[in-house]
Amino acid sequence: MKAKSLFLLLLGLISASAARAQIRLDLESGLVFGTPYNRIRIPNQGGTLVDIGKELDVKPKVFFRLRAGYTINNRHTISALYAPLTVRYDGAFRENVSFNAVVFEAGKPVEVNYKFNSYRLTYRYDFVANEHWRVGAGVTAKIRDAKVRYKNDTKDTNFDNFGFVPLINFYASWQPGKRWGVLVEGDALGSKQGRAEDIFAGATYALGEQAFVKLGYRVVEGGADVDRVYTFNWINYASVGLVVEF
Repeated sequence: MKAKSLFLLLLGLISASAARAQIRLDLESGLVFGTPYNRIRIPNQGGTLVDIGKELDVKPKVFFRLRAGYTINNRHTISALYAPLTVRYDGAFRENVSFNAVVFEAGKPVEVNYKFNSYRLTYRYDFVANEHWRVGAGVTAKIRDAKVRYKNDTKDTNFDNFGFVPLINFYASWQPGKRWGVLVEGDALGSKQGRAEDIFAGATYALGEQAFVKLGYRVVEGGADVDRVYTFNWINYASVGLVVEF
């Protein structure tokens, strides 16, 4: 009898939690329209510091990212993000550039591919959650999968950089009426060795009670200054997204 009562109690708690839980899918796309700077020196000692964002031409790039989240009791959200990105640069260096122990001569056509894929797991607590406002903060565990590749007609070399980065997550939305709203969200953190910021700011428009679109600007900025590498970049995005809740 006691075992049966305990089972029914646990079942009731699980059912109640499920009733107050919510699944959210956030699909975002748009265009990478510029990189004000992308400074690279590999290795940090012996390589040539070059700003490929200024010396080379960037190819406009369509991007996408997908986030899936699970909210419990309207306060606690756990989410996973998949955000792949590769930006291509073309042109010629103004002077000889040593990258990854390979020298690329000045004036010769060169292609640089800058890959910066991101995989993140986030926990956020919303300390304000009402009809008009939702404000929260949390922590993000980010896996960085980066690769820089230089190549021309005769040379081809790349440097891979895979690692873990802890970040602070934040979220703030304001919806004064039934349809339009404002949203700011992101991950960011800095240290002596480097920094990372990934921030979206824009407008939202409700399609109903369980879906809305967002339109705005996203910036990814940061880098690292460590023994092996020196890389700092700024990437601008024009962004549009669809968020659906179940």
